[in-house]
Amino acid sequence: MASSKKSAAHRTPESKKLDAVTIKAIVNSADEIYAKINRRQKPEMSFPVRSLQNVRYDRSKGFFELGRSRKVRTLTVNTVKTFAQSLKMMALSKYMVETDDFATKRDAYYQSKNWGDARFHDQPESDEVMDDLEAMFSIDGITREQMRFIPQEHGGAVAGELIVVDRDRDSGKKIEIDCTQFGSGAYSVPSFVEHLEFKTRAKFILAIETHGVFQRLQSHKYWHSAKCVIVSMNGVPSRSCRRFIRRLSEAARIPVYAFTDCDPYGFSNIYRTLKVGSGNAAHINRFYCVPECSYLGVTPQDIIDYRLEDATHPLTETDVKRAKDALKNDPFFETQTKWRAALEQLIKMGVRAEQQALAKWGLNYVIEEYLPAKLKDHKTFLP
Repeated sequence: MASSKKSAAHRTPESKKLDAVTIKAIVNSADEIYAKINRRQKPEMSFPVRSLQNVRYDRSKGFFELGRSRKVRTLTVNTVKTFAQSLKMMALSKYMVETDDFATKRDAYYQSKNWGDARFHDQPESDEVMDDLEAMFSIDGITREQMRFIPQEHGGAVAGELIVVDRDRDSGKKIEIDCTQFGSGAYSVPSFVEHLEFKTRAKFILAIETHGVFQRLQSHKYWHSAKCVIVSMNGVPSRSCRRFIRRLSEAARIPVYAFTDCDPYGFSNIYRTLKVGSGNAAHINRFYCVPECSYLGVTPQDIIDYRLEDATHPLTETDVKRAKDALKNDPFFETQTKWRAALEQLIKMGVRAEQQALAKWGLNYVIEEYLPAKLKDHKTFLP
């Protein structure tokens, strides 16, 4: 564990407030455990159950939220190691908040190697404890990032009519990053985005599944003619990507449109996660999902309207199973008539279409024809 204390000059009043809340929650939880031990009672920790079976979807709120199911970890001979690991992880989090430091999931796993008998055997074991702690502290409005455990995955790429205002970690000086000035590249979303500010005149945010389509739109400066911000989700969007989109859309008061492949994975994994969250992450969906997002395309009806039938691929058994599971078990799709109709239409058609299928009509057809036509008719968007 690093011993030097970093400068906190870059912390905003809001981030300092969040840090204080995080430390208080950790200390209170530890105090409760200590008090029970002193009373010769078995200490315990209570965690929300993280699964699709323990979520409910309220359309008025717009995201999956946790149900009432809980699992309780009581200190016994069988749980002593996991209990110790949880307390050590809490101590590490408190230290990092106090010293303004951070750790990736992998860093946290290796930190445990000096915890003696409490060390983790492998990273999945470490990740499970970390996720349980985040679920427990989410009741206090605390996320894993606020506990200073950050993801390792790429946060997404951004281009367009946007200036991101960041801060130098040492001096606290504001740094303005112009997302129109990256040439053939793009701004990379950082792991932690709470401190960012935004300046934009964009009319909307276009969240794109594949980096290939993003790169085409970026290289031709589609964002300039459409007056928008484009974001590459690169598959299922990472936590920081979703949080970035959420914060930008709320700060600028502009809509978010999703643009994915026309297949069950694009619908029920990528888009659903962006809009309402997931069952495993129900404890933090209220922070990371984008309830006001709507689905621009590609839709099953687009396959017909844009005559893409000969540019499709057959649905696999996995595709069909995923679509049927969404219709039967997913709280979001259960309540959305238009989405149910789209999934049923896709199953009946027996095919799927990638975003790049539009290149059948020309490499830049998506820029010159498809997106302009879709944006003129929001009635074709799915909720």
